Amino acid sequence: MADQRVAAPAAVRTDPPSRPRPARRRGSLGPSRWVALGYVLPGLAVYAAFVLYPLGRSVHLSLFDWDGLTLATFVGIGNYLEVVTDEELRAAFGHALVLIVFFALLPTAIGLVLAAVLTRAKVRGLPFFRTVVFLPQVVAMVVVGVAWRQLYAPDGSVNDLLDLVGLDGLARAWLGDTTFALPAVGVIGTWVQTGLVTVLLMAGMSRIPDQLYEAARLDGAGPVREFFAITLPSVRGELAVALTLTVIAALKTFDLIYITTGGGPGNRTSVPSFEVYNRAFRLGEVGSAAAVGVTLTVIIFAINLAVARIGEREAR
Repeated sequence: MADQRVAAPAAVRTDPPSRPRPARRRGSLGPSRWVALGYVLPGLAVYAAFVLYPLGRSVHLSLFDWDGLTLATFVGIGNYLEVVTDEELRAAFGHALVLIVFFALLPTAIGLVLAAVLTRAKVRGLPFFRTVVFLPQVVAMVVVGVAWRQLYAPDGSVNDLLDLVGLDGLARAWLGDTTFALPAVGVIGTWVQTGLVTVLLMAGMSRIPDQLYEAARLDGAGPVREFFAITLPSVRGELAVALTLTVIAALKTFDLIYITTGGGPGNRTSVPSFEVYNRAFRLGEVGSAAAVGVTLTVIIFAINLAVARIGEREAR
């Protein structure tokens, strides 16, 4: 009879039941979060030291009448009321709004056309054209101001060109004319900002699939309809970024005004940032200058918040 062997049952491993992990209290930071916070803190400290503290100090100074040397006198919101009631300060903020047209709106319109042409026309030597268009952004604004001041001089190239084409009656001292001084400065801003807008929009247009344009052509769409139906909706995000950057450049411009016109003739080209310098270092009105700076900061923040909200709403 065959030997029948019965295998012994294998020993069953019984591990002790795992203990449930204690629930982490809400608001407590784990080790990984502390490490992440350690990376953030140095940058936050630098930001607080060089941005938040000066901004808070400016708000504090704006509540005082102070010449920078003697004891300050608390005036509350008196300096802010002066921003609203003073005719020169109101004119300065009005000039800044005019510059938005030249620094932001015109470059955006021109940049859209240039970017569409350079992208869709398959221009040979495209990197060269992109570099040429973007070049004004690389040059220091002081250098730009000095160069254009020479161009606008009574014996400068602008008047020479007008003489050449038979429009010598239009020649004038552009930066010294009470009517044309501010538009002349604005044209410089248009020249500088157009390259930035063009490069940003070209980057956005390069990501648009060619299949969309091919489908539009099959439906009988022409170049203009392609632009408004495909190109423009596809670069809304880049448009919002371009408008944000150019609006900030328009409102905070100082060096260009200082080099070209010095706020003149009279106060026809004065802008808020120039008034901050003029009142703080020339007139000795530090409190008033701080109030102008804080007001300008609030306006820049509000305008760019509105631009960002509109861009997000259009993108949905």
